[in-house]
Amino acid sequence: MKVFVTGASGQLGHDVCLELNRRGIENIGISSKDVDICDAAAVKNALRAFAPDAVIHCAAYTAVDRAEDEPEKCREINVNGTANIAKACREIGAKMLYISTDYVFNGLGTQPWDADCKDYAPLSVYGQSKLDGELAVAENLNRFFIVRTAWVFGMNGKNFVKTMLNVGKTHDTVRVVNDQIGTPTYTPDLAVLLCDMIATDKYGYYHATNEGGYISWYDFTCEIYRQAGCSTKVIPVTTEEYGLSRAKRPENSRLDKSKLNAAGFHRLPDWHDALRRYLHDLHHAGLC
Repeated sequence: MKVFVTGASGQLGHDVCLELNRRGIENIGISSKDVDICDAAAVKNALRAFAPDAVIHCAAYTAVDRAEDEPEKCREINVNGTANIAKACREIGAKMLYISTDYVFNGLGTQPWDADCKDYAPLSVYGQSKLDGELAVAENLNRFFIVRTAWVFGMNGKNFVKTMLNVGKTHDTVRVVNDQIGTPTYTPDLAVLLCDMIATDKYGYYHATNEGGYISWYDFTCEIYRQAGCSTKVIPVTTEEYGLSRAKRPENSRLDKSKLNAAGFHRLPDWHDALRRYLHDLHHAGLC
């Protein structure tokens, strides 16, 4: 099996390539410096040259707030770039796995979102672009996986955990929202699932985050500081009180992951343990 990975310089794409290598699976990881996914001809040429059996599409525009000010750039990458990948996959007969987000939903209520729910209502430019990316995949391919995840953190790149650790070094207190509910996702753990999934023909829509229950960003921050031995005081505030975000965030990011069980896939480990492993690796790398 040969796997083509986009976004290989990002958090998730980097760890997907590491996991494929660990399994001895032939793969190539590309970043925007290697192939511009917005260039249809370049995408076709790259996929024809490598001739993969599968593509794991991790590349994305993920600056949620900035997307409100540059919607064209966000859509060019997340919609047109994804469509280019999907069309090239169709041409060479490769299956495709697309990484999406809970932002395709409106974030209302308290019930976990079902993986096959079609009640889409994105609240932001970013969310709409990821939904349109999903639709581009489904319109062009029959053999595809769409995996929605949330609250991603990993070694390679910026994320909430790193931000909170840095803030904890310079502040006595920090204000964090307590009315947005979801579950964190550690990229090495998600990479294991994606590599398991791409080796099958169990196509469709899935939700994947770490286990350990639904929490708020406030809860997550408290645990980050507890495990890191940081004394910074965490003050819970509502999203309205926080008031710094350009884009509207979903309050309900709970994702129902039962479809993973039904398909025979292993769920991700508990997020508390994932955070422990992450902090250990950050410390070992001299980044914490």
